[in-house]
Amino acid sequence: MRWFGPNDPVSLMDIRQAGCTGVVTALHQIPVGAVWPVEAIQERIGLIEAGNDRFTPLHWAVVESLPVHEDIKKARPGRTRCIDNYKTSLRNLAACGITTVCYNFMPVLDWSRTNLNYVMPDGSRALRFVWEDFAVFDLCILKRPNAGADYEPAVQEAARARFAAMTPADIEGLRNTVLLGLPGSEEAFDLETFQSLLDEYAGIGDARLRENLYYFIREVAPVAAEAGINLCIHPDDPPMPLLGLPRVVSTEADLAQLMAACELTANGITFCTGSLGIRPDNDLAGMIQRFGSRIHFIHLRTTKREPTGRSGWYESFFEADHLAGDVDMYAVVKAIVEEQNRRAAAGAGVTSIPMRPDHGHQMMDDLTKKTYPGYSAIGRLRGLAELRGLELGITRSLNP
Repeated sequence: MRWFGPNDPVSLMDIRQAGCTGVVTALHQIPVGAVWPVEAIQERIGLIEAGNDRFTPLHWAVVESLPVHEDIKKARPGRTRCIDNYKTSLRNLAACGITTVCYNFMPVLDWSRTNLNYVMPDGSRALRFVWEDFAVFDLCILKRPNAGADYEPAVQEAARARFAAMTPADIEGLRNTVLLGLPGSEEAFDLETFQSLLDEYAGIGDARLRENLYYFIREVAPVAAEAGINLCIHPDDPPMPLLGLPRVVSTEADLAQLMAACELTANGITFCTGSLGIRPDNDLAGMIQRFGSRIHFIHLRTTKREPTGRSGWYESFFEADHLAGDVDMYAVVKAIVEEQNRRAAAGAGVTSIPMRPDHGHQMMDDLTKKTYPGYSAIGRLRGLAELRGLELGITRSLNP
Protein backbone atom coordinates (compact mmCIF):
# COMPACT_ATOMS: atom_id res chain seq x y z
CA MET A 1 0.00 0.00 0.00
CA ARG A 2 1.03 3.58 -0.47
CA TRP A 3 2.17 5.37 2.68
CA PHE A 4 2.76 9.12 2.76
CA GLY A 5 5.16 9.03 5.68
CA PRO A 6 4.94 9.79 9.41
CA ASN A 7 2.02 12.21 9.00
CA ASP A 8 -0.14 9.72 7.10
CA PRO A 9 -3.29 8.93 9.12
CA VAL A 10 -2.95 5.34 7.88
CA SER A 11 -0.22 3.78 10.01
CA LEU A 12 2.38 1.21 9.08
CA MET A 13 0.65 -1.20 11.44
CA ASP A 14 -2.60 -0.64 9.51
CA ILE A 15 -0.74 -1.53 6.30
CA ARG A 16 0.79 -4.61 7.92
CA GLN A 17 -2.59 -5.80 9.17
CA ALA A 18 -4.05 -5.38 5.68
CA GLY A 19 -1.79 -8.24 4.60
CA CYS A 20 0.89 -6.15 2.90
CA THR A 21 4.61 -6.80 3.12
CA GLY A 22 5.70 -4.01 0.77
CA VAL A 23 5.34 -0.27 1.35
CA VAL A 24 5.13 2.28 -1.47
CA THR A 25 6.36 5.67 -0.33
CA ALA A 26 8.48 8.72 -1.15
CA LEU A 27 10.44 11.48 0.55
CA HIS A 28 7.83 14.21 0.07
CA GLN A 29 9.72 16.53 2.40
CA ILE A 30 12.62 16.92 -0.06
CA PRO A 31 12.08 19.68 -2.66
CA VAL A 32 11.52 18.54 -6.23
CA GLY A 33 14.81 18.53 -8.10
CA ALA A 34 17.00 18.11 -5.02
CA VAL A 35 19.08 15.01 -4.31
CA TRP A 36 17.62 12.32 -2.06
CA PRO A 37 20.53 11.75 0.34
CA VAL A 38 21.39 8.28 1.59
CA GLU A 39 20.77 9.38 5.17
CA ALA A 40 17.15 10.40 4.41
CA ILE A 41 16.51 7.17 2.51
CA GLN A 42 17.91 5.10 5.36
CA GLU A 43 15.82 7.04 7.87
CA ARG A 44 12.65 6.16 5.95
CA ILE A 45 13.72 2.53 5.71
CA GLY A 46 14.28 2.55 9.46
CA LEU A 47 10.75 3.81 10.09
CA ILE A 48 9.23 1.15 7.84
CA GLU A 49 11.25 -1.71 9.31
CA ALA A 50 11.09 -0.61 12.96
CA GLY A 51 8.61 -3.32 13.98
CA ASN A 52 10.04 -6.14 11.89
CA ASP A 53 11.62 -7.90 14.88
CA ARG A 54 8.19 -8.35 16.50
CA PHE A 55 5.65 -8.37 13.67
CA THR A 56 5.27 -9.44 10.06
CA PRO A 57 8.18 -7.75 8.26
CA LEU A 58 7.61 -4.71 6.06
CA HIS A 59 10.05 -3.32 3.52
CA TRP A 60 10.20 -0.31 1.20
CA ALA A 61 9.24 -1.98 -2.07
CA VAL A 62 8.64 0.91 -4.49
CA VAL A 63 9.43 4.62 -4.63
CA GLU A 64 6.35 6.55 -5.69
CA SER A 65 7.34 9.02 -6.81
CA LEU A 66 10.77 10.43 -7.47
CA PRO A 67 9.37 13.64 -9.01
CA VAL A 68 10.62 15.08 -12.29
CA HIS A 69 11.35 18.81 -12.01
CA GLU A 70 9.44 21.20 -14.26
CA ASP A 71 12.77 22.42 -15.68
CA ILE A 72 13.19 18.94 -17.18
CA LYS A 73 9.67 18.86 -18.57
CA LYS A 74 10.13 22.30 -20.13
CA ALA A 75 13.81 21.86 -21.12
CA ARG A 76 14.80 24.99 -19.23
CA PRO A 77 18.43 25.91 -18.42
CA GLY A 78 18.22 24.11 -15.07
CA ARG A 79 17.50 20.77 -16.78
CA THR A 80 21.08 19.46 -16.68
CA ARG A 81 21.45 20.13 -12.96
CA CYS A 82 18.08 18.51 -12.19
CA ILE A 83 18.89 15.43 -14.27
CA ASP A 84 22.27 15.09 -12.57
CA ASN A 85 20.53 15.26 -9.19
CA TYR A 86 18.02 12.65 -10.38
CA LYS A 87 20.85 10.31 -11.33
CA THR A 88 22.45 10.78 -7.92
CA SER A 89 19.14 10.02 -6.21
CA LEU A 90 18.81 6.81 -8.24
CA ARG A 91 22.30 5.70 -7.24
CA ASN A 92 21.55 6.49 -3.60
CA LEU A 93 18.32 4.51 -3.68
CA ALA A 94 20.10 1.55 -5.26
CA ALA A 95 22.81 1.71 -2.60
CA CYS A 96 20.02 1.33 -0.02
CA GLY A 97 18.52 -1.70 -1.79
CA ILE A 98 15.52 -0.04 -3.48
CA THR A 99 15.12 -1.13 -7.09
CA THR A 100 11.73 0.11 -8.37
CA VAL A 101 11.13 3.83 -8.95
CA CYS A 102 7.86 5.27 -10.26
CA TYR A 103 7.64 8.75 -11.81
CA ASN A 104 5.32 10.74 -14.07
CA PHE A 105 5.68 13.42 -16.73
CA MET A 106 2.38 15.27 -16.34
CA PRO A 107 2.81 19.05 -16.71
CA VAL A 108 2.03 21.25 -13.68
CA LEU A 109 -0.58 19.01 -12.02
CA ASP A 110 -0.58 15.38 -11.03
CA TRP A 111 -3.97 13.62 -11.10
CA SER A 112 -7.01 15.90 -11.45
CA ARG A 113 -10.53 15.52 -10.05
CA THR A 114 -13.51 17.81 -9.58
CA ASN A 115 -15.10 16.04 -6.58
CA LEU A 116 -13.28 14.30 -3.76
CA ASN A 117 -16.45 13.25 -1.91
CA TYR A 118 -18.82 11.81 -4.52
CA VAL A 119 -21.48 9.84 -2.65
CA MET A 120 -21.91 6.30 -3.94
CA PRO A 121 -25.18 4.32 -3.71
CA ASP A 122 -23.89 2.49 -0.60
CA GLY A 123 -23.04 5.76 1.17
CA SER A 124 -19.27 5.52 0.71
CA ARG A 125 -17.42 8.37 -0.99
CA ALA A 126 -15.38 8.25 -4.16
CA LEU A 127 -13.28 10.52 -6.37
CA ARG A 128 -15.00 11.88 -9.48
CA PHE A 129 -14.13 13.93 -12.55
CA VAL A 130 -16.92 15.76 -14.39
CA TRP A 131 -15.99 17.47 -17.64
CA GLU A 132 -18.59 20.24 -17.29
CA ASP A 133 -17.38 21.01 -13.75
CA PHE A 134 -13.81 21.18 -14.99
CA ALA A 135 -15.03 23.59 -17.67
CA VAL A 136 -16.61 25.71 -14.92
CA PHE A 137 -13.22 25.98 -13.26
CA ASP A 138 -11.35 26.69 -16.48
CA LEU A 139 -13.81 29.13 -18.07
CA CYS A 140 -15.37 30.88 -15.08
CA ILE A 141 -13.01 30.60 -12.12
CA LEU A 142 -9.51 30.50 -13.61
CA LYS A 143 -10.65 32.34 -16.77
CA ARG A 144 -7.74 30.93 -18.73
CA PRO A 145 -7.14 32.85 -21.98
CA ASN A 146 -8.61 31.08 -25.01
CA ALA A 147 -10.01 28.28 -22.84
CA GLY A 148 -13.20 28.23 -24.90
CA ALA A 149 -11.34 26.53 -27.76
CA ASP A 150 -11.10 23.36 -25.65
CA TYR A 151 -14.83 22.97 -25.03
CA GLU A 152 -17.75 22.41 -27.37
CA PRO A 153 -20.39 25.18 -27.34
CA ALA A 154 -22.89 23.02 -25.47
CA VAL A 155 -20.34 22.33 -22.74
CA GLN A 156 -19.49 26.04 -22.45
CA GLU A 157 -23.15 26.95 -22.15
CA ALA A 158 -23.80 24.29 -19.52
CA ALA A 159 -20.70 25.33 -17.57
CA ARG A 160 -21.68 28.99 -17.46
CA ALA A 161 -25.20 28.11 -16.37
CA ARG A 162 -23.84 25.89 -13.65
CA PHE A 163 -21.44 28.58 -12.45
CA ALA A 164 -24.29 31.12 -12.23
CA ALA A 165 -26.12 28.80 -9.83
CA MET A 166 -23.14 28.06 -7.59
CA THR A 167 -22.74 29.51 -4.11
CA PRO A 168 -19.44 31.08 -3.00
CA ALA A 169 -18.78 27.92 -1.00
CA ASP A 170 -19.38 25.78 -4.09
CA ILE A 171 -16.95 27.89 -6.10
CA GLU A 172 -14.28 27.75 -3.41
CA GLY A 173 -14.68 23.98 -3.09
CA LEU A 174 -14.30 23.37 -6.81
CA ARG A 175 -11.33 25.72 -7.05
CA ASN A 176 -9.52 24.03 -4.17
CA THR A 177 -10.26 20.56 -5.50
CA VAL A 178 -8.87 21.23 -8.97
CA LEU A 179 -5.87 23.11 -7.60
CA LEU A 180 -4.96 20.43 -5.09
CA GLY A 181 -1.26 19.72 -5.34
CA LEU A 182 0.54 16.41 -5.56
CA PRO A 183 -0.85 13.36 -3.75
CA GLY A 184 0.24 13.56 -0.14
CA SER A 185 0.01 17.33 -0.12
CA GLU A 186 -2.80 19.33 1.41
CA GLU A 187 -1.75 22.57 -0.25
CA ALA A 188 -3.30 24.00 -3.41
CA PHE A 189 -1.96 26.62 -5.79
CA ASP A 190 -3.52 30.08 -5.84
CA LEU A 191 -5.08 31.09 -9.18
CA GLU A 192 -2.46 33.66 -10.12
CA THR A 193 0.45 31.31 -9.47
CA PHE A 194 -1.33 28.49 -11.24
CA GLN A 195 -1.96 30.57 -14.37
CA SER A 196 1.69 31.62 -14.42
CA LEU A 197 2.70 27.96 -14.38
CA LEU A 198 0.38 27.28 -17.32
CA ASP A 199 1.82 30.28 -19.17
CA GLU A 200 5.28 28.77 -18.95
CA TYR A 201 4.09 25.97 -21.24
CA ALA A 202 3.24 28.39 -24.05
CA GLY A 203 4.97 27.02 -27.11
CA ILE A 204 5.45 23.55 -25.60
CA GLY A 205 3.10 21.37 -27.59
CA ASP A 206 2.68 17.62 -27.86
CA ALA A 207 5.78 16.97 -29.98
CA ARG A 208 8.09 19.07 -27.82
CA LEU A 209 6.90 17.58 -24.55
CA ARG A 210 7.51 14.11 -25.98
CA GLU A 211 10.97 15.17 -27.05
CA ASN A 212 11.71 16.41 -23.53
CA LEU A 213 10.45 13.15 -22.02
CA TYR A 214 12.57 11.04 -24.36
CA TYR A 215 15.63 13.18 -23.65
CA PHE A 216 15.09 12.63 -19.92
CA ILE A 217 14.68 8.87 -20.13
CA ARG A 218 17.69 8.46 -22.43
CA GLU A 219 19.75 10.32 -19.84
CA VAL A 220 18.60 8.52 -16.70
CA ALA A 221 17.71 4.98 -17.85
CA PRO A 222 21.36 3.92 -18.44
CA VAL A 223 22.20 5.04 -14.90
CA ALA A 224 19.18 3.18 -13.55
CA ALA A 225 20.15 0.04 -15.48
CA GLU A 226 23.71 0.18 -14.20
CA ALA A 227 22.45 0.59 -10.63
CA GLY A 228 19.91 -2.23 -10.97
CA ILE A 229 16.84 0.03 -10.79
CA ASN A 230 13.71 -0.29 -12.90
CA LEU A 231 12.11 3.07 -13.73
CA CYS A 232 8.39 2.99 -14.46
CA ILE A 233 6.34 5.91 -15.75
CA HIS A 234 2.80 6.50 -14.50
CA PRO A 235 0.21 7.31 -17.19
CA ASP A 236 -1.62 10.62 -17.38
CA ASP A 237 -4.61 10.89 -15.07
CA PRO A 238 -7.01 11.57 -16.64
CA PRO A 239 -5.52 10.44 -19.96
CA MET A 240 -6.42 13.47 -22.07
CA PRO A 241 -5.25 17.09 -22.54
CA LEU A 242 -6.31 19.51 -19.81
CA LEU A 243 -5.98 23.29 -19.45
CA GLY A 244 -4.29 23.59 -22.82
CA LEU A 245 -1.46 21.30 -21.64
CA PRO A 246 -0.34 18.33 -23.73
CA ARG A 247 -0.54 14.83 -22.25
CA VAL A 248 1.84 12.32 -23.81
CA VAL A 249 1.41 9.14 -21.73
CA SER A 250 -2.27 8.36 -22.27
CA THR A 251 -2.55 5.60 -24.88
CA GLU A 252 -0.89 2.38 -25.97
CA ALA A 253 0.72 4.28 -28.85
CA ASP A 254 2.18 6.80 -26.37
CA LEU A 255 3.71 4.01 -24.29
CA ALA A 256 5.02 2.20 -27.37
CA GLN A 257 6.79 5.37 -28.53
CA LEU A 258 8.35 5.86 -25.12
CA MET A 259 9.53 2.25 -24.91
CA ALA A 260 11.05 2.56 -28.40
CA ALA A 261 12.78 5.83 -27.48
CA CYS A 262 15.02 3.92 -25.06
CA GLU A 263 15.02 0.15 -25.37
CA LEU A 264 16.62 -0.58 -22.01
CA THR A 265 14.39 -2.68 -19.78
CA ALA A 266 15.02 -0.10 -17.06
CA ASN A 267 12.76 2.20 -19.10
CA GLY A 268 9.47 0.73 -18.00
CA ILE A 269 5.83 1.27 -17.13
CA THR A 270 3.68 1.68 -14.05
CA PHE A 271 0.59 -0.05 -15.41
CA CYS A 272 -2.29 1.89 -13.83
CA THR A 273 -5.58 0.32 -14.87
CA GLY A 274 -7.50 3.24 -13.39
CA SER A 275 -5.82 5.88 -15.53
CA LEU A 276 -5.49 3.86 -18.74
CA GLY A 277 -8.95 2.33 -18.31
CA ILE A 278 -10.71 5.69 -18.56
CA ARG A 279 -10.15 5.55 -22.33
CA PRO A 280 -12.23 2.87 -24.07
CA ASP A 281 -9.60 2.63 -26.83
CA ASN A 282 -7.00 1.19 -24.40
CA ASP A 283 -7.06 -2.64 -24.50
CA LEU A 284 -5.66 -3.25 -21.02
CA ALA A 285 -5.20 -7.03 -21.08
CA GLY A 286 -3.70 -6.84 -24.55
CA MET A 287 -1.34 -4.06 -23.45
CA ILE A 288 -0.07 -6.22 -20.59
CA GLN A 289 0.65 -8.99 -23.09
CA ARG A 290 2.40 -6.65 -25.51
CA PHE A 291 4.43 -4.63 -22.99
CA GLY A 292 5.10 -7.62 -20.70
CA SER A 293 8.72 -7.32 -19.61
CA ARG A 294 8.56 -3.51 -19.43
CA ILE A 295 5.86 -3.48 -16.72
CA HIS A 296 7.62 -3.01 -13.37
CA PHE A 297 4.79 -1.82 -11.12
CA ILE A 298 1.01 -2.18 -11.16
CA HIS A 299 -1.85 -0.04 -9.83
CA LEU A 300 -5.16 -1.90 -9.80
CA ARG A 301 -8.35 0.15 -9.68
CA THR A 302 -11.22 0.87 -12.01
CA THR A 303 -13.39 3.78 -13.06
CA LYS A 304 -16.90 4.03 -14.46
CA ARG A 305 -17.25 6.30 -17.47
CA GLU A 306 -20.14 8.74 -17.67
CA PRO A 307 -21.19 9.69 -21.21
CA THR A 308 -20.95 13.41 -21.92
CA GLY A 309 -22.73 13.45 -25.27
CA ARG A 310 -19.53 13.90 -27.23
CA SER A 311 -19.30 11.03 -29.69
CA GLY A 312 -16.69 8.45 -28.76
CA TRP A 313 -15.52 10.22 -25.60
CA TYR A 314 -16.10 9.74 -21.90
CA GLU A 315 -14.46 12.71 -20.22
CA SER A 316 -16.47 12.21 -17.01
CA PHE A 317 -15.96 9.27 -14.66
CA PHE A 318 -15.94 8.19 -11.04
CA GLU A 319 -13.83 5.66 -9.18
CA ALA A 320 -15.82 2.45 -8.93
CA ASP A 321 -15.40 -0.59 -6.69
CA HIS A 322 -12.22 -2.45 -7.60
CA LEU A 323 -14.04 -5.34 -9.28
CA ALA A 324 -16.73 -3.17 -10.88
CA GLY A 325 -16.50 -0.29 -13.33
CA ASP A 326 -15.27 -0.47 -16.90
CA VAL A 327 -12.02 -2.36 -16.34
CA ASP A 328 -12.31 -6.09 -16.97
CA MET A 329 -10.33 -6.88 -13.84
CA TYR A 330 -10.51 -10.63 -14.42
CA ALA A 331 -8.86 -10.28 -17.82
CA VAL A 332 -6.29 -7.84 -16.43
CA VAL A 333 -5.26 -9.99 -13.47
CA LYS A 334 -5.18 -13.10 -15.68
CA ALA A 335 -2.80 -11.32 -18.08
CA ILE A 336 -0.59 -10.29 -15.13
CA VAL A 337 -0.43 -13.84 -13.76
CA GLU A 338 0.41 -15.12 -17.25
CA GLU A 339 3.23 -12.55 -17.52
CA GLN A 340 4.61 -13.65 -14.17
CA ASN A 341 4.43 -17.28 -15.33
CA ARG A 342 6.31 -16.29 -18.50
CA ARG A 343 9.03 -14.69 -16.41
CA ALA A 344 9.32 -17.79 -14.24
CA ALA A 345 9.57 -20.04 -17.31
CA ALA A 346 12.29 -17.78 -18.72
CA GLY A 347 14.30 -18.08 -15.52
CA ALA A 348 13.95 -14.46 -14.49
CA GLY A 349 15.44 -13.72 -11.10
CA VAL A 350 12.37 -11.84 -9.86
CA THR A 351 9.08 -13.00 -11.32
CA SER A 352 6.47 -11.16 -9.24
CA ILE A 353 5.45 -7.61 -10.15
CA PRO A 354 4.81 -5.28 -7.20
CA MET A 355 1.16 -4.22 -7.07
CA ARG A 356 -0.86 -1.94 -4.88
CA PRO A 357 -4.63 -1.44 -4.69
CA ASP A 358 -4.93 2.08 -6.03
CA HIS A 359 -7.35 4.50 -4.41
CA GLY A 360 -10.33 3.28 -2.48
CA HIS A 361 -13.68 4.54 -1.30
CA GLN A 362 -13.88 6.40 1.99
CA MET A 363 -16.21 4.15 3.98
CA MET A 364 -17.27 2.95 7.40
CA ASP A 365 -15.19 4.47 10.23
CA ASP A 366 -13.01 6.32 7.74
CA LEU A 367 -15.95 8.58 6.87
CA THR A 368 -15.34 10.41 10.14
CA LYS A 369 -11.57 10.69 9.70
CA LYS A 370 -9.25 13.04 7.84
CA THR A 371 -7.62 11.03 5.05
CA TYR A 372 -5.72 11.76 1.85
CA PRO A 373 -8.17 11.65 -1.08
CA GLY A 374 -8.34 8.08 -2.39
CA TYR A 375 -6.04 6.74 0.30
CA SER A 376 -8.22 5.87 3.27
CA ALA A 377 -7.44 2.53 4.93
CA ILE A 378 -10.69 0.57 4.80
CA GLY A 379 -11.55 1.23 1.15
CA ARG A 380 -8.11 0.11 0.03
CA LEU A 381 -8.29 -2.88 2.36
CA ARG A 382 -11.56 -3.93 0.72
CA GLY A 383 -10.02 -3.52 -2.74
CA LEU A 384 -6.90 -5.45 -1.78
CA ALA A 385 -8.94 -8.31 -0.33
CA GLU A 386 -11.04 -8.57 -3.50
CA LEU A 387 -7.99 -8.42 -5.75
CA ARG A 388 -6.06 -11.02 -3.77
CA GLY A 389 -9.01 -13.39 -3.94
CA LEU A 390 -9.29 -12.87 -7.68
CA GLU A 391 -5.56 -13.42 -8.14
CA LEU A 392 -5.59 -16.59 -6.06
CA GLY A 393 -8.44 -18.09 -8.07
CA ILE A 394 -6.77 -17.27 -11.39
CA THR A 395 -3.35 -18.49 -10.22
CA ARG A 396 -4.79 -21.81 -9.01
CA SER A 397 -6.67 -22.29 -12.27
CA LEU A 398 -3.56 -21.62 -14.39
CA ASN A 399 -1.13 -23.46 -12.14
CA PRO A 400 -3.08 -26.42 -10.70
